[in-house]
Amino acid sequence: MKLCFYVVKCFFALFCKHNLYLGLKLAQYKNILVIQTAFIGDAILASSLLEKLHAYFPNAQISILVRKGNESIYSNHPFLKEVLVWEKRENKIKNLFALLSKIRKNKYDCVINCHRFASSGFLAGFSKARHIAGYKQNPFSFLFNYAPKHSIGNGTHETERYNQLTEDFTDSKVFKPKLYPSTSDFEFVKQFQNGNYVCLAPASVWFTKQLPFEKWIELCNKISADTTVYLLGAASDTALCEKIKQHSSHKNIISLAGKLSLLQSCALMKNAQMNYVNDSAPLHLASSVNAPVTAFFVSTVPAFGFTPLSDVSIIKEVKNLSCRPCGLHGYKACPKGHFKCGYLMEV
Repeated sequence: MKLCFYVVKCFFALFCKHNLYLGLKLAQYKNILVIQTAFIGDAILASSLLEKLHAYFPNAQISILVRKGNESIYSNHPFLKEVLVWEKRENKIKNLFALLSKIRKNKYDCVINCHRFASSGFLAGFSKARHIAGYKQNPFSFLFNYAPKHSIGNGTHETERYNQLTEDFTDSKVFKPKLYPSTSDFEFVKQFQNGNYVCLAPASVWFTKQLPFEKWIELCNKISADTTVYLLGAASDTALCEKIKQHSSHKNIISLAGKLSLLQSCALMKNAQMNYVNDSAPLHLASSVNAPVTAFFVSTVPAFGFTPLSDVSIIKEVKNLSCRPCGLHGYKACPKGHFKCGYLMEV
């Protein structure tokens, strides 16, 4: 009996000591940096960490580091002290070291690196932060305090994988990504919101992640004549959007490619009847404002963990193809030459 009491007492003491240590550790986290220097979709999903960190540390100063071109999504973000930008296209190494110098001067006490590659690992590892979290696959993970494994293909969502980086000092609760279009963004898109409308984002960086042109035409032709179709994309997508508009029989198609900022696109998508997207950045834009979305997974698969998170989310894919998925990021052309995962898609 005395032995059992002693064992319970020891466990209780250890529990209290652990929680006291954890409390002291968390109290130090007043200046936090999140790093995600990958593509725009990854940067959007990283906003889920901003939501969680703010919820747990409402008085902390939170910053985020993104690659040049992605910083606009965090304009006027209510939880951010600063958005750091890495220019990777010109003077990449020089800019990397300049960025490291700034990070060290900012004296972050917690750095969370969502990127698995050496450059971001270098920045995190040599940041001088008290606590550094990043994935085990990062070449600089030996410098991290906490390094869970990043696993793709088991159905775990990327936001869940990001959350793993904070589980040692928070918990397992996962927050959704969220962006904050400004009042002026919502005011600007009001001119396009007269009546029913849907949004289509037909382009992708990778050809095999993009629904074929013919399928976008088929989809447009199925949409009710009294519903306006807005084609969204970057300026580089203008030619594709105009081609879809010219070849469709739908009489009310308007191309806004290159005419809206990313946050303005979010504002427009938010109140659309539906948003039709590839497995690409616009999918995550829709999730960030809880907009209804239909996502076409062409050469990639939902199991990779980049599915939409909106309350109204529809996933379409061609199942039972032995060649699918052909890769994580897609290709410039179908490796098999037939592109059945695109042409057999039901829209």
